[in-house]
Amino acid sequence: MEKPREIAVRILKRHAEGQQFIEEILEEEFAGAHLQPADRRLVQELAFGVVRWQATLDWLIAERTKGRTQKTVLQILLRLGLYQMFWLDRIPDHAAVHETVQMAKETGFGPQSGFINAVLRGYLRERETIEKRLQLLKHENPSLGFSHPPWLCERWEKRWGAEVLQKLLEWNNTPPITFARANTLRTTVENLAAVWEKEGVRFVPRQFDWVTGDLVFELRSHPPLVEMPSFQQGLFYVQDPSTLLAVTFMAPQPGEAILDLCSAPGGKTTFIAQLMNDRGLIMAQDPHMLRRKMVEENCQRLGVTSVRIAAPAEGVNPQLSTPYDRVLVDAPCSNTGVLRRRVDLRWRIQEAEIQRLARRQLDLLESAAKEVRPGGILVYSTCSVEPEENEHVVAKFVEAHKHFALEEERMLLPFNDGVDGAYVARLRRT
Repeated sequence: MEKPREIAVRILKRHAEGQQFIEEILEEEFAGAHLQPADRRLVQELAFGVVRWQATLDWLIAERTKGRTQKTVLQILLRLGLYQMFWLDRIPDHAAVHETVQMAKETGFGPQSGFINAVLRGYLRERETIEKRLQLLKHENPSLGFSHPPWLCERWEKRWGAEVLQKLLEWNNTPPITFARANTLRTTVENLAAVWEKEGVRFVPRQFDWVTGDLVFELRSHPPLVEMPSFQQGLFYVQDPSTLLAVTFMAPQPGEAILDLCSAPGGKTTFIAQLMNDRGLIMAQDPHMLRRKMVEENCQRLGVTSVRIAAPAEGVNPQLSTPYDRVLVDAPCSNTGVLRRRVDLRWRIQEAEIQRLARRQLDLLESAAKEVRPGGILVYSTCSVEPEENEHVVAKFVEAHKHFALEEERMLLPFNDGVDGAYVARLRRT
């Protein structure tokens, strides 16, 4: 049986050489591995942690290698060793060094094992000094100290100031909380809690001012989700509370016709159905077949029958000759509000992409507007915290479409609201 660190090295190597997100690679590797829960958690911690702290780890490595470029696997091994030494308290230093050196020998880097041993032990001898330098770096150079792209740090500091910037960067580097929404189409909140008790789930109810009822729980610990009968039976759906704001703003009613323009993977779609008691029509659109399949699978698991799934060109309301009562545009965005969950996204997004996305978002909003009946509601949402993708898009839309009025808008920010970043605007066709 493979050791957790061996799997972590392979995951990180695949990530460095390919185009897949680290979460996708992890899921694929876990599907073919027979690991104990503790080993699964260690693999995920190592893989995610190294990617999160990549810039800071490379800064440490560059100091001892005079900036020389290392081979991919050798760089990964050094990152793994340093991450375990300076970021994981539960792994003894000697074990971190020994395991990393052994991994070098087992992955074809035996001749370099002495070099790896020297680098790691050198840092061990200076642990106290290095720890102080790492803390100082967070104030002197937040981009390196918190391992984020410089352009993003500069943008956020200009908007919110240095103190808030540090809070947001620290949030992004903290493992995300797992939240669950009770699916009242399948169960009651009381019954779900009783089932979780039997399954060994540790959970606490959480209240948010934009969610009515006791629907949201924080899962402190639980078996693998796919192995839980309560998950298989569709008694709950895992999603951050920030994603519920758009549906709350929409306020769907039983019997209405709803259009969800960008519906995958289906969290908002199924919550709309839940608020409608699964009575009415929800047209769930997405341009990608595999993503539409995700919506279909989630609807089936959660017992939702009011949803019709289609590609955008096929999304004609089959039951009405008039447009929809309410339309949701959960637009593709830079995802800067969810960097805590999307571990490697910080290294993928580029500043120029924000302007490109804003143009696409405005196009989507204008297309959606044509589907709203007079007096109907149009809701626009993103998981971005960038004004260009949020209030600027809505302002341009309202300026060009006088028959739509902005009724309400809200930005959720991690450092204020304790959830992922999200923006939602509610407009009414007059």
